[in-house]
Amino acid sequence: MKKQRRVGSRVFMALVFLFLYAPIFLMIVFSFNAGNSNVIWKGFSLHWYTELFQDRSIMQSVYTTLLVSLLATVIATIAGTFAAVGFYSMGRRARGALMTVNNIPMTNADIVTGVSLCLLFVAVFGFWNEFAANYRLTLNLFGTVYRITFPQLSMGFGTMLIAHITFNIPYVILSVGPKLRQMDRNLVDAAQDLGCTWMGAFFKVILPEIKPGIISGALIAFTMSVDDFVISLFTAGDSVSTLAMEIYSMARRRISPEINAISTLLFVIVLALLVINNVRESRAQRAAARRQY
Repeated sequence: MKKQRRVGSRVFMALVFLFLYAPIFLMIVFSFNAGNSNVIWKGFSLHWYTELFQDRSIMQSVYTTLLVSLLATVIATIAGTFAAVGFYSMGRRARGALMTVNNIPMTNADIVTGVSLCLLFVAVFGFWNEFAANYRLTLNLFGTVYRITFPQLSMGFGTMLIAHITFNIPYVILSVGPKLRQMDRNLVDAAQDLGCTWMGAFFKVILPEIKPGIISGALIAFTMSVDDFVISLFTAGDSVSTLAMEIYSMARRRISPEINAISTLLFVIVLALLVINNVRESRAQRAAARRQY
């Protein structure tokens, strides 16, 4: 009876994984199809990958995606690390309340975050542009010689970068926080007693202890930025386009095999990042276990 249950559970697990990954497997297979069909196999070819790398719009969207993801990851990792240290130094009640606020963007729907940030940017830029227009009108009426140029603001790469930093910071805080709680509080006091300043203790004591959490947070932030579509769609404006937005526009016209090639590369990159992160965490856990014994 137990053996039958074990076999049944394994079959059920296999069916679940087949349901989850069969579409991805078919997409990867047909990305190497010589024809332009997603149903009929006409032989192995790298034609669509060649077409992909020769498409200027796709390459520009890849460059934009990587640039905004790297910048957002670096800035969010630095800001989130210092925010986590600040939370760590607070009392339990204040830290609990702020952690609740920190968790809201992660549990909130992406479309709510995207729309709210879009409305914020529209309101701020509208106020700024109206102020700049009134300022120029006043100078023209009174003929003032000294003029300050106020540029017209609009949504673009900068607003999308701010949006990515905004939703990445909570993930970094959530990754760094547990490492801080595992650290012995007396280490910082001991370093300061031996003559270290607070910043010296941070770089020589705290930073090495929380380094695994920082790396995990940075990897999660980079993955979230590369994968994001909804928030970028609402905050990018008309001047820039990420890879996810470009794939969406291509899919609306027709399903091109280039989409299979792009999606395959994205899947491989994200899978590689997850494997690297899991291997690194497992090695860190084994090293910690060895130090304990």
